[in-house]
Amino acid sequence: MRYEAQGVALEENWEKMVMTKEPRWALITGASSGIGAELARVFAGRGYSLVLTARRHERLEALGAEIGQAHGVPVEVVALDLEDRQAPQDLHELLLERKIAVHTLVNNAGFGLRGYFASLPHEKQLAMIDLNVTALTSLCRLMLPGMIERRRGGILNVASIAAFQAGPSMAVYYATKAFVLSLSEALHDEAKPHGVTVTALCPGPTESEFGKTAGPKGTGLFKGGAMSAAEVARAGIEGYEARRAIVIPGAGNRIGAVAAKFAPRFMSRRIAGLLQGMR
Repeated sequence: MRYEAQGVALEENWEKMVMTKEPRWALITGASSGIGAELARVFAGRGYSLVLTARRHERLEALGAEIGQAHGVPVEVVALDLEDRQAPQDLHELLLERKIAVHTLVNNAGFGLRGYFASLPHEKQLAMIDLNVTALTSLCRLMLPGMIERRRGGILNVASIAAFQAGPSMAVYYATKAFVLSLSEALHDEAKPHGVTVTALCPGPTESEFGKTAGPKGTGLFKGGAMSAAEVARAGIEGYEARRAIVIPGAGNRIGAVAAKFAPRFMSRRIAGLLQGMR
């Protein structure tokens, strides 16, 4: 049998899914690389069927093939650009057509830009808001009612330790992640009575393509080292399955989040700016 090589835990998960006739589908955005790809691998290892979406179709196809071969779970690949405000609705309708009920929504897609607010391209900053905030909010609103009706599943939103303070030199990115954290915490309490979990994953510096896009690699943020995307993914999924509202991987990151909360705000934003290389 194709599941035997994955061990007893996966066999037990698969048996449960067969008995209930309700496969657990995880929809993961921004799945083509980094944390998103590692989240896909970990969910697949737990017996989830996957819907993977990102802009880069070839990378998605390669990842889907790898995961399907390694874990023997169904993998659907959908290439689309979530910066388009119509994209979440189009994705939702596609899932309905394919009769896929999403058990777990993972909002991982997002990007950041480093530089002064008044100098960074206006269009790119609005695109960041569209992806990091608008698409995430739309997908939460589209998927959550079905989860509540079925009384199972939940949402894992990828925020950042940037959510805990203002970020000079990455002003819009920090603001979008503060929104994600606030929304996730509120939805956690709203959904909990219905048996549904909403978790905010708040990683610190992570080895991924994010640094290449945002530009902070080589700044003070990465001088203390960075966690691997695989470590972040495992911590996020374990926290989600434990029904936690907030997951901050890494002891140093947790200390930083607490310090940002209790330090005077002028001090926390000054430190954030210095770590970004602000002069």
